[in-house]
Amino acid sequence: MFSVDPALNHLAIAREILLTPFGLDENRLLKVFGSMLTHRVDYADLYFQFTRSEGWSLEEGIVKTGSFSIDQGVGVRAVSKDKTAFAYSDEISEKALNDAAMATRTIAAQGAGRIKVASSIRDVQGHQLYLPDDPLNSLDANQKVRLLERIEKIARAKDPRIVQVMAGLAGEYDVVLVARSDGVIAADIRPLVRISLTVIAEQNGRREMGSSGGGGRYDYAYFTDVLLEQYAEEAVKSALVNLEARPAPAGPMTVVLGPGWPGVLLHEAVGHGLEGDFNRKGSSTFSGRIGERVAARGVTVVDDGTMKQRRGSLNMDDEGNPTQCNTLIEDGILKGYMQDTMNARLMKMAVTGNARRESFAHLPLPRMTNTYMLAGDKDPEEILASVKNGLYAVNFGGGQVDITNGKFVFSASEAYMIENGKVTYPVKGATLIGNGPEVLNHVSMIGNDLRLDAGIGVCGKEGQSLPVGVGQPSLRIDSLTVGGTA
Repeated sequence: MFSVDPALNHLAIAREILLTPFGLDENRLLKVFGSMLTHRVDYADLYFQFTRSEGWSLEEGIVKTGSFSIDQGVGVRAVSKDKTAFAYSDEISEKALNDAAMATRTIAAQGAGRIKVASSIRDVQGHQLYLPDDPLNSLDANQKVRLLERIEKIARAKDPRIVQVMAGLAGEYDVVLVARSDGVIAADIRPLVRISLTVIAEQNGRREMGSSGGGGRYDYAYFTDVLLEQYAEEAVKSALVNLEARPAPAGPMTVVLGPGWPGVLLHEAVGHGLEGDFNRKGSSTFSGRIGERVAARGVTVVDDGTMKQRRGSLNMDDEGNPTQCNTLIEDGILKGYMQDTMNARLMKMAVTGNARRESFAHLPLPRMTNTYMLAGDKDPEEILASVKNGLYAVNFGGGQVDITNGKFVFSASEAYMIENGKVTYPVKGATLIGNGPEVLNHVSMIGNDLRLDAGIGVCGKEGQSLPVGVGQPSLRIDSLTVGGTA
């Protein structure tokens, strides 16, 4: 464990953890860049990382598993045009850096760059969106166990039909330092916590499941009894509703999406298609369409990495650039893409602070942070009252999308029928099938009830998993295919 002065800024803490113990300083980093950039490359960077993480799980009233890990290392990258050479080491030392730098020289024969190495290092400060605390130290082991036991007790007390409760607690303390060939050095200290809760309800031999949870860039003190009550209430309600659910009908119908977590559909069906790499390669349905109408009037979608303490927020991205609030679609018009340095340079566009990587052992990619649709002016009750017959999807489970054409399939984990403007009975097995851009053009009413998810989102891309946020207000979609079981 490292003991650091909390009054120090992020860069001072990162230097104390990632450079000083290994005999490294800025001058040695510049020498590494010098050896790399004697060859024909356009850009190079070093990504140092130290991560402490833990996970606890409770089942049948017993904490059955606990894990703790420490990972550290450095990734070395050189970029020439659209080609990248990358090497990493879980040893931090001058020798490891030079060995990794040597490995990146394989790109030199194809390179055309003539970039001069910076003569000095300059500090770049990111945002101050969360405290540089270590959440793993905020509770001792016994307190963490009691936290899980408390949420289990709360959930079981909600209803006698709850026969099984599973809860998980996870925390992470992530220290990153980025040094770039243009002389920039920047650092971030990233706390992250999450609680997950799953309950199983049984009635007349039928069993159904409900899930909930939340978290963000806090320490474990974030999980107050009020929040635990909320998580338990949501999970139990979902399970009990599904006990009464009837088979979902199938066919084209009007669909109303609830606020908050249903924004995961927006994230998958639209968000990935707006990432820079897919558009540079021409593989996204949104490629080359900036300035065109891609959604109905009133639809504005942003990706905002600057929200305080949100799960998907970052003080800086993984190339050392401050995160931004980027408007992707404004009033239905496509305004831009999410960019990292390489794709922005090749597309002659601005960097947007969206370069993200799972760890030092992975390459950065343009990725989402917190992606959501802005609120409209309609009351949610007015939206529901406008539907004669349709489906009200409140929560979602899994889904998949093909970014080349925008087609998606999503399973609703909690949904209800709407009849003559009223929410009536719950249904089970509803699957939403459609095309992301087409769905955006069929949005006819946008609620004034924008909500973000509770802090549970994980996004996968090219084998890398990252924490993200999603959100939206209530939406009326005039035509969407529902796959059901009835």
